[in-house]
Amino acid sequence: MPNPKRKMSNSRRDKRRTHYKGEAPTITVDATSGETHLRHRVTADGYYKGKHVFPDMKKDV
Repeated sequence: MPNPKRKMSNSRRDKRRTHYKGEAPTITVDATSGETHLRHRVTADGYYKGKHVFPDMKKDV
């Protein structure tokens, strides 16, 4: 198994990692409730793609 001959310096390692950036999560507004939520997740009111998927969840209206 090949091994590096010398230790890679911290600055050289960090230069390589400068392009690894975290992306901001994609936020969507629900069509029915108008609530903002993460993509492919149920809203706090229990809506997903405009349909009420958890009828036992109560609305805070």
